[in-house]
Amino acid sequence: MSDGPTGDAGRTVAGVLLTPGAGAGRDHRTLVALERDLAPLPVRRVDFPNRRAGRRGPDRPEAAIACVVEEATAFAEELGVGTDRLVVGGRSFGGRMCSMAVAQGLPVAGLVLLSYPLHPPGRPDRLRVEHLPQIQVPVLAVSGLRDPFGTPEELDLHLRTVAGPLTLVTVAGDHAPRDDTSVTSEVVAWVNSLRVP
Repeated sequence: MSDGPTGDAGRTVAGVLLTPGAGAGRDHRTLVALERDLAPLPVRRVDFPNRRAGRRGPDRPEAAIACVVEEATAFAEELGVGTDRLVVGGRSFGGRMCSMAVAQGLPVAGLVLLSYPLHPPGRPDRLRVEHLPQIQVPVLAVSGLRDPFGTPEELDLHLRTVAGPLTLVTVAGDHAPRDDTSVTSEVVAWVNSLRVP
């Protein structure tokens, strides 16, 4: 497999790992659409342990974060690269778990947060932001304009605490924007623009 451009331009991303929200699985329509639109770039869509075991509800963060690290490591090994050549991310809970894995030291090329659950609906006092300043990689966040888990203004305020470069995009819709193309086009353009040192 070619490493892509070298020298000052850096290397291209080798693959993208995608994770679902708490109530969904790897076959969520937006994740499937992303895999299609990112082709021929390798994409791995994964389920969290609870989903694999047929249980409802989200995993505990410790188990979900460990799953992200395990899946990213295995995917990178299959591609013959380090995890620092991967973009990781996902929808809602999945994106949050990926962000926590990165904050805890998982080396990646970038982080994609789709409909980041900044706080539970109606509970802006219960922010999920403590780990964000530890994220030093490029971040793309795409959320619906009417997302009850975080308004565009709240997301702009709190996601800007990430240490790495942030790209924040809002699209029509709520926590699950219906127009997948509006989401996937942003992700594809951003991933294709990334260069790995």
